[in-house]
Amino acid sequence: MTVEIKPRRVRFSWEETPLHWVPGDPYSTHVINSLHLLLPAGERWFVHVFKQALPYITDPELKAQVKGFMGQEGTHAVAHQRVLEHMKEQGLDPQPYVDNVEWAFERLLGDHTLPPMAREYWLRERVAMIAAIEHYTAVLGQWILDARPLDAAGADAVMMDLLRWHGAEEVEHRSVAFDLFMHLDGSFGRRARTMAMAGPALIYLIRRGAGFLIANDPLIDGRVRMKWTHYFFRAHQGRVPTLRSLLLAMPTYVKPSFHPSQEGDLQQALDYIAISPAHAEFESYRRTGG
Repeated sequence: MTVEIKPRRVRFSWEETPLHWVPGDPYSTHVINSLHLLLPAGERWFVHVFKQALPYITDPELKAQVKGFMGQEGTHAVAHQRVLEHMKEQGLDPQPYVDNVEWAFERLLGDHTLPPMAREYWLRERVAMIAAIEHYTAVLGQWILDARPLDAAGADAVMMDLLRWHGAEEVEHRSVAFDLFMHLDGSFGRRARTMAMAGPALIYLIRRGAGFLIANDPLIDGRVRMKWTHYFFRAHQGRVPTLRSLLLAMPTYVKPSFHPSQEGDLQQALDYIAISPAHAEFESYRRTGG
């Protein structure tokens, strides 16, 4: 199934969302919240890199998909930025960790003064990194679409809608970054190398981000620790992704026959997008003049 990738207008009202949006479970809350720390800067970086790649795309259909991808990622960044603001309003300031993330994307992975040949090499390298990361976001997107134990735990409906709307769009556009990488380069060595970096880095950043949030949560006051035993217990409950699923994403990606269209349930993703309350919220907001 081929779908047109396009950004959608959404609105989330955070006034009633508690700091621990998984009731009585700050651990699961903050493991998932760690993604909010990464996504605004990361998705702005995706858009920046793909904007540089646009002149090199010779396939009009792929170029249209890439532009749609950029629009979706920009919308995601804005939505997750508002979550960070809501955290701060509730007494948990995420900015110290976010500053480190922004430095990594803007400086470590940013533009450098390089000769033309090296600039093209660095562009292909970063497109390959994004393709690897997008494999993970699609895996996580499918996970949150299926995460019924969070519903059973009474997880906040607005937060679940944000995560599922975003996850559904990740599944929807799961092939775009990989197709762009194959169009511009397609080197198997680069594909394997960037996944070898992206997979462990993402797991590390999620763990560090969750640890930061738990350590600075004003409602916990040191009563919860970031331990792997706690993670495995929550994963067994189905409230966070299993470490096994995250690790297995790496060898899956480097199979010679791999294509992202083989992963995730596109129809399930589109079905959720069609019923996401955030779309109705935006339309109501627009009709009333905001």
